[in-house]
Amino acid sequence: MDLQLPPDVTLADVEAAAARIAGAVAATPFLLSQTLSRKLGAEVWLKFENLQFTASFKERGALNKLLSLTPEERDRGVIAASAGNHAQGVAYHAGRSGIAATIVMPTTTPNLKVERVREHGARVVLHGAGFGEAAVEMSRLAQAEGLTVVHPFDDPAVIAGQGTATLEMLHAQPALDTLALPIGGGGLIAGAVVVARALRPAMRIVGVQSEIFPGMARACGSFDGEPAVGSSVAEGIAVTDPGAITRRIVRAGVDAIAVVGEDAIEEAIALLLGIEKTLCEGAGGAGIAAMLARPELFAARRVGVVLSGGNIDTRVLVAVLQRHLTRTGRMVRIRAELPDHPGALARLTAAVAAEGANIYELRHERLAATSRAKESSVSLDVELRDPADLPALMGRLTAENFRVRRDEF
Repeated sequence: MDLQLPPDVTLADVEAAAARIAGAVAATPFLLSQTLSRKLGAEVWLKFENLQFTASFKERGALNKLLSLTPEERDRGVIAASAGNHAQGVAYHAGRSGIAATIVMPTTTPNLKVERVREHGARVVLHGAGFGEAAVEMSRLAQAEGLTVVHPFDDPAVIAGQGTATLEMLHAQPALDTLALPIGGGGLIAGAVVVARALRPAMRIVGVQSEIFPGMARACGSFDGEPAVGSSVAEGIAVTDPGAITRRIVRAGVDAIAVVGEDAIEEAIALLLGIEKTLCEGAGGAGIAAMLARPELFAARRVGVVLSGGNIDTRVLVAVLQRHLTRTGRMVRIRAELPDHPGALARLTAAVAAEGANIYELRHERLAATSRAKESSVSLDVELRDPADLPALMGRLTAENFRVRRDEF
């Protein structure tokens, strides 16, 4: 690997950013997860950036950029295009710093996110169906109104600000030998490369992307397939085109980019909530997803994982947790045929309860085509204490003279 990084950002820039933002951005906890370490076969250290005020590392780069403005730029104001964490970071710290901020957000942005940005005092302009159209409007307004653009990732001041997270990790645990970091546009990992290559040149740096948005991996020659089709649970790294500056830094300084499936990202969210009791969005769980999907990159190593954000929609979270139960065999669907007479359904549910299982949902389908004329069909979504309990449950239902089979969701 070529360790001669392009001169866009230096360790001195990151150290200056750290001094500049100190006290205004949290030095978040960096803790060993003993349970995840046992499960994943590596020593896993977690950087809890989901505990920032706006629940994302994006505050670091946004604030460093704002504090780097000239007095004239401050007076004119700033503008950004974002539907998520960058929007909140810019709006919050611009409000704190007395700088007028305009945030261009797609018209499809959930109202809750729009209101959060407005609460921080920013002017919100809703424009376009997606980020691309919002970014075009941002450029137009910036030129028309003389506003300074705060780019979400492709700006040296932003990259230097994001690099402060890695600086904190290496100061706290100098013996780290591996980093696992999400990649969207590349600001976070570019900052990490600058710090790690200066302080620990031999450190292994692994980037993580969703198989639906492998833009940086393709740009760096790490992935030559086609992106998967669909929408990603990791909206924070759902970036089609990485930055020009970040691309140069990543090409020069990243050892590997793991392109992972959506199931791995969902599993990481569920593990972090279940084991660490910490809420992460999809991008925030990407490092753990890579450790699940590509264990050979991390085996027996001392790994720093950045939990980059915690802003996940509650409906998405519910779906992720339900799918986790299904994937691990703790939620099963059972089809039972029972005599169509009073008390049969009560006897069925009592048998389920006797095995310590919980009925999550029940559908009584009297007109099901598979049922006989004097029977009715019942579909049960059942939560088990342990996947190993299923044979005993099916055995009890059969012993109670119900015809049962396991169905697919």
